[in-house]
Amino acid sequence: MKKGFTLIEMLIVIAVIAILVGIALPRLRGMREEGNYAKANGELKTLQAALESYFIHYKAYPVQITTPDAEWQDDDAGSLTKAVPKLISTPLKDPFTPGGATEYRYATSASVNSDYYVIFSVGFDGIPDITGIGADGLLNGTDDDDIFVTNGDGLFVLP
Repeated sequence: MKKGFTLIEMLIVIAVIAILVGIALPRLRGMREEGNYAKANGELKTLQAALESYFIHYKAYPVQITTPDAEWQDDDAGSLTKAVPKLISTPLKDPFTPGGATEYRYATSASVNSDYYVIFSVGFDGIPDITGIGADGLLNGTDDDDIFVTNGDGLFVLP
């Protein structure tokens, strides 16, 4: 009598392994998104603390360069990485952008001497839904999945 596994036994083992993998993969993907959310939330609070420190030293918030998605943390002498005292050493990148290659977005309520700012991540869908912040501290755009910090009200302009 030969010892070993029959074809049926091997198929059953493979089926059980496939079922377990099918259960585990979606959970792992959800864990990665939760990790990105926690990372973005923590880094946004770090950037907010850096902005408030910048304001204390320079009596103004950094200027929004051109658009909310422009590189703003390390762009010119008025940025967070070039400020004295040093506020952050390297620009922080949004984990929800492709490859995590884009800085968090930043918008101000005015081109200079702004009273309000918003710093935000594009969120799970990778599309920026916030378009700016008004002089009244209300956010412009759509209240979707963007993760943000602001010194404004945190409320969106009603359509």
